[in-house]
Amino acid sequence: MNMNEKPIAVAIDGPAGAGKSTIARAAAQTLGFVYVDTGALYRTIGLAVCRRGISMDDADGIVSVLPEIRVELTYRDGAQRVLLDGEDVSDAIRTPQISAYASKVSAVPAVRAYLLDLQRGMAKKQAVIMDGRDIGTVILPDAPVKIFLTASPEARAARRCAELREKGQDVTVESVLADMQKRDAQDAGRAVAPLRQAEDAVRVDTSDLTLDQSIQTVLDVIRTRLETK
Repeated sequence: MNMNEKPIAVAIDGPAGAGKSTIARAAAQTLGFVYVDTGALYRTIGLAVCRRGISMDDADGIVSVLPEIRVELTYRDGAQRVLLDGEDVSDAIRTPQISAYASKVSAVPAVRAYLLDLQRGMAKKQAVIMDGRDIGTVILPDAPVKIFLTASPEARAARRCAELREKGQDVTVESVLADMQKRDAQDAGRAVAPLRQAEDAVRVDTSDLTLDQSIQTVLDVIRTRLETK
């Protein structure tokens, strides 16, 4: 099968800290697809809201920011970078505070509508692996490959804690786990596009897998699904 005959979309959903970004990025590189981290888009809007001193619970305030900002995805040396009004904020959006903001702004319908066309447009132009919370259920419901990537809360918290410590942040596994469980509840319980597994998605649990094993498992699922389409 020639995977380059037409744009192919791979949708990867799952809870925070499941390793979606790392695994999806590696799989995309192996397959020659474009990796799209949709979570970075919501984080960027969260950063814009935070910088303006607007409460993460102020839905009207969040909506008021949208006409004022420009969010873009670009690629530098093969890596995705996200821009806010031309500023590269790829590192600034990776903090626990902005994670909390991202979860809140993503529950606002106007925010999701603001980003919907951007995300779908990317999938129409090129073969993509797109990860997030509602890719297979809302953004790309017709994607030929859907994966729900998850792991136990404890495993996810340990991985995220190590990641944040590498970036110089002073965090504990307990604090990260508490934040993660709170975000899980918010993401699964929101009225708009809640986190859930699509009916035709393949569930991949990485709790007991190494990173390399997780990447290989996802690649195996993608290749098997594409061969049967």
